[in-house]
Amino acid sequence: MLISLIVPCYNEEEAMPLFYREASRVAAAMKASHGADFEFIFVDDGSKDGTLRVARELHDADPRVRYVSFSRNFGKEAGIYAGLQAARGDYVATMDADLQDPPALLPEMLDALLTGDYDCAATRRTTRKGEPRLRSWFARLFYRIINKMSDTEIVDGARDFRLMSRRMVDAVLEMAEYNRFSKGIFSWVGFSTKWFDYENVERVAGQTKWNFWSLFKYSIEGIVGFSTTPLLAAAAAGVVFCVAAFIGILFVVVRALLFGDPTAGWPSLVCIILLCSGVQLFCLGIVGEYLAKTYLEVKHRPIYLTRETEQDRDARRGGKSPHA
Repeated sequence: MLISLIVPCYNEEEAMPLFYREASRVAAAMKASHGADFEFIFVDDGSKDGTLRVARELHDADPRVRYVSFSRNFGKEAGIYAGLQAARGDYVATMDADLQDPPALLPEMLDALLTGDYDCAATRRTTRKGEPRLRSWFARLFYRIINKMSDTEIVDGARDFRLMSRRMVDAVLEMAEYNRFSKGIFSWVGFSTKWFDYENVERVAGQTKWNFWSLFKYSIEGIVGFSTTPLLAAAAAGVVFCVAAFIGILFVVVRALLFGDPTAGWPSLVCIILLCSGVQLFCLGIVGEYLAKTYLEVKHRPIYLTRETEQDRDARRGGKSPHA
């Protein structure tokens, strides 16, 4: 039984050795208790620090360590997809390098899958300790909004840390869409999921790469990717304003017939025009967002481009791995 650990990395040279040490400890324990072998796949997402160098060093020291290095930064979603493509395991886990996803949960997660009742063991945070309150509030608001809009359930507090069976991994790989939102994809493919709750854990090293703006864009990706409700809302707004305009026309005509046509009221008219224009631009922006995603999809650009893998490096050394 082989378990693949996929670890997307962007400027994580400080955290990677710490992650490898802890994951290796858990792997040794699971080898003894479950007879499980491991491979560690680090995906270097175009890092600007020594992430690739650390990946090379870990591979040189341990043949279980593999890596994929992108030609530039393509984002975490591309990193997860690349790792899933590279994984050879019977079971595949996606994790963060900063140890906010505790490897110590892996034995329990594997036990859940070995029962045969589940194809996925996923984690969710019960607390957001250490996170700014405003950011936590917006995160919870996002989950409430998307679950009202979408038929695909996105669990509040769900992490990308999950252990999946091979058949679920193959199903996820069939969804080769360019605009990716993994939390939604994992839910959309179905399969029975066992949830594991844990309290939030602080990063062991480095700085988070997710600021408010990047999280906001990511939330838009999720809503646009898994719901057409915003389009329906834009259409509904159009209907409401058409009805209001029709009623307004009737009111103006009746008032002109009964009381004449006073010229007063132009400030309120300007306000109404500005309001209607704002709503039109907002609705146009919603349509434009969906159109932009369609435009990116029909280009059929690759989700990522690879600069180097451990196999490329071994080949440059004359076809021999340093472990041979």
